[in-house]
Amino acid sequence: MSNDKVKTLDIKILDRDLRVACPEDERAELLDAVAYLDKKMREIRDSGKVASVERIAIMAALNIAHELLTMRLGGGFDLAEFKRRMNAMETVIDTTLAEQDELF
Repeated sequence: MSNDKVKTLDIKILDRDLRVACPEDERAELLDAVAYLDKKMREIRDSGKVASVERIAIMAALNIAHELLTMRLGGGFDLAEFKRRMNAMETVIDTTLAEQDELF
């Protein structure tokens, strides 16, 4: 994370306004994370089983941590491994195409 281009960003989670620091090049990812967290917290609140915002946040954090660990432990989709494999395939394709271009 580069500190030279860090700016503040106003966000809203569960109808609460917050200001967070965020590098400019990570803004889109942070906004995606905000939307995901807000969705999870609203689902928990709307279920009616949890009342306080603090408990809703803790339950959302536990659910998200569980999702992450499930993916890492092989019970789900490992996005990092998928990206590594896609990059490796892209390299092979680029190399093969470059060799083909030399034939003509």
